[in-house]
Amino acid sequence: MQHPAGMWIDSHCHLDAPEFDADRSAVLQRARAAGLGQLVLPAVAAFNFDTVRELAHAHGLSYALGIHPLYTPQAREQDLTLLDELLGRYGDDPRLVAVGEIGLDFFAPGLDAARQRFFYTEQLKLAGRHRLPVLLHVRRSADQLLAGLRRQPVSGGIAHAFNGSAQQAQHFVDLGFKLGFGGTLTFERAQQIRRLAQSLPESALVLETDAPDIPPHWLYKTAAEREQGAVTGRNEPAELPRIAASLADLRGWTLAQTAAITSANACAALPKLAATIA
Repeated sequence: MQHPAGMWIDSHCHLDAPEFDADRSAVLQRARAAGLGQLVLPAVAAFNFDTVRELAHAHGLSYALGIHPLYTPQAREQDLTLLDELLGRYGDDPRLVAVGEIGLDFFAPGLDAARQRFFYTEQLKLAGRHRLPVLLHVRRSADQLLAGLRRQPVSGGIAHAFNGSAQQAQHFVDLGFKLGFGGTLTFERAQQIRRLAQSLPESALVLETDAPDIPPHWLYKTAAEREQGAVTGRNEPAELPRIAASLADLRGWTLAQTAAITSANACAALPKLAATIA
C-alpha cells in the first residue's frame, strides 16, 4: 500500500526490540515506502534510554524516555534520578517528545502494585517538572491511571493501546489525552475497541503499531498454529496504513483523511513531534 511520504505517524513503536536486530534498516525502508513520516520510540527501562535516543537520531525519528511497569521489578530508585537528569540534559532535543512508556499493568502476574504505583507517580512528577506529555501503558488499569493523573497533572499525552470503557476513554480525553489504536482494531471480534474507534471524537484518535507486538489479524498466529511450528507474525511500522484502513472503514473516511486527522492528533498530543516529520 503506497502513499505519499509523510502521511502517517506511528505514535508507538519499539524499533529497538531484538526482533528487529536482523533487519532494522529494511524495516525502516519499508516504513518510509509505506508513507510513514515519523515513528515514536518509547524506552522501557534505564538499559535502553541511550538506545532509543541513538536510534532516533540515527534515523530521523522521535523518542520518549521512561520506565515501563513490566520493568519495575528490576528498576531502582536511582533510575528515576538518571531519568530526571536525562530529561533535563536533553530538554532542548527536538526528538525527545515525551516521558514514556510509563503506567500500570494489572494483567501481567507477579507485579507489585505498590511498586508500580510508586514509579508511575514519580514519573508523572518528572513529566510535569520537564513539561513533557506522557505515553501511558494501560492494561486493566485505566481507573488507577486516571486517579494518578488527577493527583499529579501532566500536559496530556497518549493512552497507548487503549482497551477500556467508553466512560474511561472520555475521562482520558477530558484530561487532554489522545487514545492509541493499532492492530487490535483489525479484529472483528474486538467489538468494544471498534465501537470506541467509531464513536470517539475524531480529535481523540491516534494510530500506532506497538511493533513488534500487537500484530493485526493478517499477521496473527493462533496458539494452535504456534504449537504446529508456525512463526508468530512480527508486527512492523509498515503495517500502519493497512491498520489505518480499518479505522477509515469504521469512520467513513478516506485514507487521506485518516492520515491527516490522526497525524494532526499525534502532533497535538506530542507538540515537539511536528518539527521532526520527514
